[in-house]
Amino acid sequence: MIRVGVVGASGWADSSHLPALAALEEFNVTAVATTNQASADRAAAAHGARHAFADASELAAHPDVDLVVVSVKASGHAAVIRAALEAGKHVLSEWPLGINADEARELTEAATAAGVVHAVVLQGHHSPSARFAADLLADGRIGTLESVALVAEGAPWGGSRIWPNLVFGLDPAAGTNILTIMAGHFLAALERVAGPLTEVSARLPRMHDRVLVAGTERTVPNATPSHVLLHGLLASGATASVAVHGGNGPARNGFRLELVGSDGTLTATSAQPATFIHWGDWDIRIGDEVLAMPDTYRTAPASVQSGPPANIAALYQEVAQAIAEARQPHPSFETALRHHLLLAAIERSAADGIVQHIS
Repeated sequence: MIRVGVVGASGWADSSHLPALAALEEFNVTAVATTNQASADRAAAAHGARHAFADASELAAHPDVDLVVVSVKASGHAAVIRAALEAGKHVLSEWPLGINADEARELTEAATAAGVVHAVVLQGHHSPSARFAADLLADGRIGTLESVALVAEGAPWGGSRIWPNLVFGLDPAAGTNILTIMAGHFLAALERVAGPLTEVSARLPRMHDRVLVAGTERTVPNATPSHVLLHGLLASGATASVAVHGGNGPARNGFRLELVGSDGTLTATSAQPATFIHWGDWDIRIGDEVLAMPDTYRTAPASVQSGPPANIAALYQEVAQAIAEARQPHPSFETALRHHLLLAAIERSAADGIVQHIS
């Protein structure tokens, strides 16, 4: 049994990590931490955890914790991860790993030196639909891949309004915006299907210098992109075109992914309205043929609802196996660093107007 401490238990983790962990017999949530003791106590009571902390370092150091889950704002990831590593604990961090590629590299090197298991939550890597589409491609169902096109909605980022709880992300230093969060996850899902990008040419238009805080008459400065636009090449030689459109929301269509091959075209769209590509199931077609995904692609228990909890549960299953086999899981911090380097290349290309190669 792997004993888990969840840092940030009253936020995103409450609707994703904690339901996933509750359904997996390999794990037991023994501790939670939030920003204050009262909310930590409430989260512990709600999820049956024995320990509640207002200090993430105390959670990481507790002997009843084997794995520290980091589910706080990106700007707070590094401090919690370092505390976990100093305590010799395995660590699973939400994406993005750090606020930029430099911080991600530092954390990756520290985790490697610590000799612990380290994982990052890029749900697209464990999406059953993404895995199915990747196998269809590998099996030659559309011939040789020639081009990939992804159009995806990035709201609630990038619009003329912002929710009050997301205002912090208008500062690029927070590491939380349409490029890092939305494009970061979307590109990870695309690469899971079609393979890695090796070069990019990008634009990051910013349409709004100031943004209205929803529900108020107050505007705040904005220094983050409204949209993410890129063209590139994949390792296979196929071309790629990606457009992530920001907006005020709500999202309407989610995404549309087209893989054009020498013998046909595979099209994937959201099976549930307005669902991000890394969250839920896809409707997949080759030409006019609708393809049913075999149940074997689902590894999460049936009790876990489709969407983020299911894909995150699949990641936890991989983490449990990695701990048992004394290896690194996928995606690990090394995977996260590679994605950070991709985003950094996009930023450089947008700033300089030059094609960037990704190592």
